[in-house]
Amino acid sequence: MQALLEVNHLTKTFTLGNIISRVRITAVDNISFHIKPAEIFALAGESGCGKSTTARIILGFEEPTSGEIIHKGKRDEKQRNEKVWFTQGIQAIFQDPFGTFNPLRIVDRYFFETVQQYKLAETKEDAVKLIDRKLQAVGLSYAELAGRYPSEFSGGQLQRISIARALLTDPILMIADEPVSMVDASLRMSIVNLFKKLKEDLGVSVLYITHDLATAYYVSDRIAIMFRGNIVEEGPVEQVLIHPKHPYTKLLRESIPEVDPNMRWRETVNLSDTEQEEYLRKGCKFAGRCPLVMDICKDVVPEDIYIEDVLVKCHLYPEDSQDAS
Repeated sequence: MQALLEVNHLTKTFTLGNIISRVRITAVDNISFHIKPAEIFALAGESGCGKSTTARIILGFEEPTSGEIIHKGKRDEKQRNEKVWFTQGIQAIFQDPFGTFNPLRIVDRYFFETVQQYKLAETKEDAVKLIDRKLQAVGLSYAELAGRYPSEFSGGQLQRISIARALLTDPILMIADEPVSMVDASLRMSIVNLFKKLKEDLGVSVLYITHDLATAYYVSDRIAIMFRGNIVEEGPVEQVLIHPKHPYTKLLRESIPEVDPNMRWRETVNLSDTEQEEYLRKGCKFAGRCPLVMDICKDVVPEDIYIEDVLVKCHLYPEDSQDAS
């Protein structure tokens, strides 16, 4: 089965500081993964690991330093003025549902504008029917939406409305960046279940970006764990999270750091001293925190080792273990 989306050797480097003291940070470091049709693929890791930068590059909001993205067999050749052909069929769901909508605009206007922009209906009556059908898919209706402002909805409702709006164009891939991090805990599973329903009923694939391993385990088919720009482990979600091989994956299972709920995508990248030190580390980026660190970890970048269906980037697994069970 041909992959719906392929990310090959993707790298993104930012320059921080001023002209006197500049530091180059590789926020995304030579990563590769693919997403199959009708699959939910999770990209998980703590805040600042590079997962949102990866999403920005796929969506065309950032230029990659190197690497390529292949969508439905077509390569992105950096023709950003023709980016529409590349992102056609891709829709994004953002972290903050309240930031998606202008508080002074009636919510249904966003739907009608999308219908008009993409020429999805010839009459207003047809547009209302289409909008209602997409809202029904997320458990809402046009009657509940019409004439109301964003402040009249809960965060969970607004996130569902965002998803319904994205469904208007019949996307085959949705990129969801921390879609439940700002939703009340009681409503998170309803959003997560919605992604599963869209996959099963409509065949929509989802790139699910999160720091929350619990929801990632529940909703995903496969998962990649990121740390400081590297994918350190990747494979079927049950194998990776139930039987983790990389020390970072094991640590992440036991202690998931809190993310700042006010964090949004920025034009610039700000890093703490610890984060910057780890990004600039010569060998394994996780060596400074790893309980199983060896001398080789401090100087040599580990290779990608495959153990059965799981990729592990760690010196604990020598190359001759690739065929081991």
